[in-house]
Amino acid sequence: MNTTTRALNQAEILVLIDAVLGWDLNGPGLPEPEIALGMVEDLTAYGRIAAGTLCTLCLSIPAHSAAGHGAQATLSEASRRLYLPPPHVTRRAVAHRAQNLARLCRALFRATAQVEEQARIARHTSQHVAQEGTPG
Repeated sequence: MNTTTRALNQAEILVLIDAVLGWDLNGPGLPEPEIALGMVEDLTAYGRIAAGTLCTLCLSIPAHSAAGHGAQATLSEASRRLYLPPPHVTRRAVAHRAQNLARLCRALFRATAQVEEQARIARHTSQHVAQEGTPG
């Protein structure tokens, strides 16, 4: 799977995340560095897209909300990790980077869900307040 040939959807990324997080970094079952590098590229590309989406969603909630604070922390981490140079090409180093990116993608999914929920609540509350304010 390589992003240069096609875009990955969220379901494919979730499968990739589970596979990568299942690796034992100290065990003999790590993939070849070239295969793991392809996974690093896929996770990086998807993480950048997810971070952009999360950043846009954050505009729809109060910055001081719990979801906003959590999202900002996750986005800060994403800005550091998603733009690192490629790792040293050893099985363990590439697998370690892939696992870090997989955890970051999970955090981005979690933060996005929290921000979406906060935005839904804010919309519902503002609609309810607007309805109460109209003469009946």
